[in-house]
Amino acid sequence: MQRLWLIFAQTVTVALALLFVVTTLKPEWLPQRPTVIALHETPASGEEEKPSTGSYRDAARTALPSVVHIYTTQDIKAQRHPLFDDPIFRHFFGDRPEGQPQRNSGLGSGVIVSPNGYILTNFHVVEAADDIQVSLNDGHTYKAKLIGSDPESDLAILQIKADKLPAIIFGQMENLRVGDVVLAIGNPFGVGQTVTMGIVSALGRSHLGINTFENFIQTDAAINPGNSGGALVDINGNLVGINTAIYSRTGGSHGIGFAIPVSSAKNIMEQIILNGAVTRGWIGVEAQEITAELAESFSLPDTEGALIAGVVRGSPADMASIRPGDVLLAVNGKPVKDPQVMLDLIAALKPDTNAAFRLRRDKSIVEVQVRIGKRPTMRPERE
Repeated sequence: MQRLWLIFAQTVTVALALLFVVTTLKPEWLPQRPTVIALHETPASGEEEKPSTGSYRDAARTALPSVVHIYTTQDIKAQRHPLFDDPIFRHFFGDRPEGQPQRNSGLGSGVIVSPNGYILTNFHVVEAADDIQVSLNDGHTYKAKLIGSDPESDLAILQIKADKLPAIIFGQMENLRVGDVVLAIGNPFGVGQTVTMGIVSALGRSHLGINTFENFIQTDAAINPGNSGGALVDINGNLVGINTAIYSRTGGSHGIGFAIPVSSAKNIMEQIILNGAVTRGWIGVEAQEITAELAESFSLPDTEGALIAGVVRGSPADMASIRPGDVLLAVNGKPVKDPQVMLDLIAALKPDTNAAFRLRRDKSIVEVQVRIGKRPTMRPERE
């Protein structure tokens, strides 16, 4: 029995020695074990992979350098509360110097529109700011100067002392359609430059009570505080709008954001740069929408037009004998659907020119010529 055990041990030793030699010197002689998972990987290369279908990296790469962060500060004086005169209050909380200066800070976004430093943003981003700092995508920061603003459209133009800046490419508003993919770029909540994606939900949104002149692009691309003044771009990275406002009950994005169309922004921007302000037509009337109840009480055939509710004494409308109760139907042949359309049509007229106004007065149609005046500067009320 001992001899058999010795033969077995020697056999095993020789077999293990042979296996070691074959594994080390001739591993290909051994049968191959199947792999658990077969992976298919693209070969590594020094070139960047082309974007797959559905990627918007090229659009983001094109537009990102043109979007800036805007930081504003405002000097305010602390008002002295009567409690500061209470000895017990002062014992626990100390004295507070009269008129101690404080700083109120804000943030937003902007878009570089020219290589020599002009930046387009929202008026409410820089409103009442004493100091404006602009931070570029490359990290450089510049002190900005306010060139001009238009509160009624909520737009403003800044300029920094720099050149050869990456100006954004302006898109064509007439090519934008509901359902088109758009990217919103800005600095939400100050976290840094951020890109969000959505579609154009609607065009020509008005009657929102945001600005005096409204013609918004509605999008579901996430827009949050800090995005104001940033860029809304198409899939080619071209500017189609300036992000301005959101509809929200909590302050966060609910998928309803509004941007000023590039066509309106470009026209206002050029006027501010050339003239320092925006010039609009004005006739001095107050109008209201015609509801079904008003149409019935005034015996009107429909609700089209704008009901003249008041006329400023000595205004162009007063000089042309327009009076309360008239219904404005058309301006220079363009139909007036409601007071917002009336406002836009009149604002587009050049001051010191004549325009034909078509009115319904009682049951007759009246045509009058109105000498257009210059609209005075008005600031929309903000809550």
